[in-house]
Amino acid sequence: MTISGSVRRLGRARKWWALAGFGAAVTVAAAVGGLGVRGTQQEYADLQQPSWAPPSWLFGPVWTVLYALIAVAGWLVWRRVGWGPALWAWVVQLVLNAIWTPLFFGASRYGLAFAELVLMWLAIGATVLLFGRVSRPAAGLMLPYWAWVTFAGALNFAIWRLNG
Repeated sequence: MTISGSVRRLGRARKWWALAGFGAAVTVAAAVGGLGVRGTQQEYADLQQPSWAPPSWLFGPVWTVLYALIAVAGWLVWRRVGWGPALWAWVVQLVLNAIWTPLFFGASRYGLAFAELVLMWLAIGATVLLFGRVSRPAAGLMLPYWAWVTFAGALNFAIWRLNG
């Protein structure tokens, strides 16, 4: 085996470990968001909701897909340019994502959760814009998440108004 062959193999392994790291980051954000928040399905069911509110069982599968897309998007940008403004925006939106669940479900602060979600929506928008400058596929992978958070914002607002 040549030295260059070993270096290439190590480089490929590093890329896959990095993908695992991005996956771990979104998993941590999801877990932190859910820490200390139990019985969210029942709390959600007990809220007055608009007629267009989805059933509680839908959130788990949707967020699983979205978190996978978020992880891959971050990884694609990292592969292109490493750590920089685009990935710092990615981190900010992920931290804001983790904060929302405890505000909404843990504290039942629907208005504050909505305000925080607006900040998250803006951070996702900044991430999409910065990702688009580096990798169009990465920016595209963030669009379903941004759309879902837009829908979640409308739902959060409606629930706040109905239960406030």
